[in-house]
Amino acid sequence: MTISRADIRRLDLKLLKTLAALLDEGSVTRAAARLGLTQPAVSGMLTRLRESFDDPLFVRGQHGMIPTRRAQDLAEPLKRVLVEIETLLHPPDFDPASAEVTLHIAATDYALQTVVVPFVSVLTARAPNIRIAIHPLDEAAVPGQLERGELDWALLTPETTPSGLRFRPLFEEVYVCAMRADHPAAQAESLSLDRFCMLKHALASYAGPQFRGVTDAALARIGRQRQVVLSVPSFFVLIETLRTTDLITVAPRRLVASAASLRLFSLPVEVPGFSKSLVWHERTHRDPGHHWLRTLMVETCGTPDSWTFGKSS
Repeated sequence: MTISRADIRRLDLKLLKTLAALLDEGSVTRAAARLGLTQPAVSGMLTRLRESFDDPLFVRGQHGMIPTRRAQDLAEPLKRVLVEIETLLHPPDFDPASAEVTLHIAATDYALQTVVVPFVSVLTARAPNIRIAIHPLDEAAVPGQLERGELDWALLTPETTPSGLRFRPLFEEVYVCAMRADHPAAQAESLSLDRFCMLKHALASYAGPQFRGVTDAALARIGRQRQVVLSVPSFFVLIETLRTTDLITVAPRRLVASAASLRLFSLPVEVPGFSKSLVWHERTHRDPGHHWLRTLMVETCGTPDSWTFGKSS
């Protein structure tokens, strides 16, 4: 027998659960007790089920209700459907040890070094089957990429985070002056403003070859300027350049703090720092796996160990 379109529309989850209880219990009274309903309510649902399936479904026997052949045929498919619905409504708990997913993250080289590297070092031990795919960061494209599922996360600043996206602050970053440990200026206990402006600088610029940045704006406010002779598109290149030249740089502290062979000084001019945030789309906000992963990233971005700096004067 077939079910008409109109009959299908009359079926709902409560009716399907009632049919399953009747098949298991073989009694309206016991099915009602199992479902927490009254006997008349279950009898009324049985009437609706009979109309929908165009079949009596149950007939009276000596020891209760006997399912018809149609009801018997429905028993196994019905159990599968209810299990699938239950899974949809209540997804299984996330198990990091066995989870197999690929996480797509957009990040700059700075965020890779300061956020992704410590995150992955912990993740591989706790969730060995999760893969990480890093994408170049295109701030204008991020909203669409997150919405389409091409990205799961983006690592941005609050100023560059588009409206309508979820975000979580990870840390506050400050700038320091860095130079190679055997640089002539590195032997002093402090770095004066005059010496800072006199030395030749390198800077990293994501916006193409530019020779001005936030440090130059800060110097201009006090009527000073520095000598920027090298502009590179990558912080990694910048660090390697410092090790082999007499150039100095102003860089985020987290980036250079663990770099070997460098000496760090606090800046002799006040340069505003920035915040780094984890950004994601509403579509993954309530996913238990993504929630676990976001929490882990926040944990791994805790305050790093303290560093020793030269003093500014």
